[in-house]
Formats: sequence, C-alpha cells, structure tokens
Amino acid sequence: MIDMDAAIGFVVAHGDTVDRARLSWLRTGAVPQPGVLDEAEVGQTPDGGWPAFWAGEIASVDATCFRLAELDDLGALGRPAARKALDWLASRQLPDGSWEEDPALANQAPSWAQPGNPEARLYLTANAGFWLTVGGHDARSAGPLDHRVGGVYAGVVHAAAQAVAYRINPDGTWPSFLAAGWLGAAVLHRQEMFYESARMQAVLGERLPGMTPADVATMAAALRRVGVAPQDRLLTAARHRLAETQRSDGGWTSDDGDAFDVHTTLAVIRACR
Repeated sequence: MIDMDAAIGFVVAHGDTVDRARLSWLRTGAVPQPGVLDEAEVGQTPDGGWPAFWAGEIASVDATCFRLAELDDLGALGRPAARKALDWLASRQLPDGSWEEDPALANQAPSWAQPGNPEARLYLTANAGFWLTVGGHDARSAGPLDHRVGGVYAGVVHAAAQAVAYRINPDGTWPSFLAAGWLGAAVLHRQEMFYESARMQAVLGERLPGMTPADVATMAAALRRVGVAPQDRLLTAARHRLAETQRSDGGWTSDDGDAFDVHTTLAVIRACR
C-alpha cells in the first residue's frame, strides 16, 4: 500500500510555498492565499500562454499545459490567468484539430515540442486537448458552462479527439511519445470514445511494468482527472506500481532530477485522491 502520510510529509519537508499550497488543496480543498496564486501565475505573456525555460519570451503550448497542471492543483482554473491561457490554447488549434509550437521555436525546442515533428504534434494535441477538456468543465470557471462534452471548448476538444483517434494504429499503439498515450486516452474517454480510449489504455497496461514512477503517477492522475474509476484495472495496477516504487523518505523519483521529486510526489497524491 502507498504510505500517504509519508508522501505528505515529503512534500511538507521539501516543497516550496506553492508546492505546500498545492498539497493543501489536493488534501482538503483549502483555498491558497492570493500571493501564492500570484506566484504560480507569474511570467504569463500578454497573449495568455507561458514560455518554456528554453523558449525565451515566446509562449509555448507545452509549457502552458505544464503551468495549467500546477494551477489545477491550486483550484485556480477559474481565475483570469488560467482562463486566458485556455483561450490562448484554443486559439492555437490548427485546422486539422492538432497543435504545434510556434515555428520561431524550432531552433530551441526539444524533441517533444519540435515544430514540424509529427510525434511532437500528436503529443501536443493530446496535451492541449486534455487541458481544454478539464478547463471546459471546471466548476469554478468564469462564465456559463456548456452541457456538451468538452464544455465551453466543446468544438475544439472534439476536433482534438478526432485528431488523436486518427493517429491510433490498429494494435492500439500511437506514433508518438508515451505521454501522448495517457493524455490521448483521457481526452477520448471524456469524449465518450470509449473503444478508442480502451485500446490505448490496454497498451499502457502492457507498458506499465517498465514505466518510471513519474510516468505512472502522471498517467494515473490524468485518467482520474477525467473520471476514469479508481477500480479500473489500469489504475489499480498503477497504484500497485507506485507502492512498489515509493522511497523510504516518502517521495518518488522524478525523471527530471531531484528538484522535481516533489512534483512527482504531488502527482501521486493527486492520482490517489
């Protein structure tokens, strides 16, 4: 079993102010102090996105999705900064339903965000589609919600789901990075394209034993966020894997260095709520 008390203790001991506020929201729904929210939103460009550390001052689809994940953990998707970011993401969708980074980032972007790379395009499409799915149904959003699947971004999310489904291979695999699988499966699940989502989830289940703790945590958190049941076979297997990989200090190892171990541990807590 996952030692949740130890995980909480790890975040308290090693996290910063924003991390601890994320923990409080995930555990109890405690509303963060305004200063914490301002800190989490810092650096937003005038058009609504956030730049990546490698992107200079140009807003990045990938970085904006990462920041929305942090704001979601603070209950802040209804604040003006997040709504502006979601609107920016929606405005960046290409005619075929996909997303790519700004061509001006071609010389700086890593492989998963490289403009013109089909693998990066599928990953960014699944990522942007996921956050527009979540943001479109957030109960704290500004303005009226739309009852359709996808909420206020219904048409955008539907096109994103179609773009993802089009790229699924006959065996359920997808021609992109691993993360595109769970983000795409989440988008398809929420769009009620259950057969397509199940095919991708079956492949994720096969790959689970070789996945890192960070990947397992992020996958489980994404699927739970769109309403996949906790008793689902894949999520049950994910919790077993996370229990096996929890460290003696209560945390989990990130794929991006020690500085991100708290982020990975928060993803586990989010997945197991």
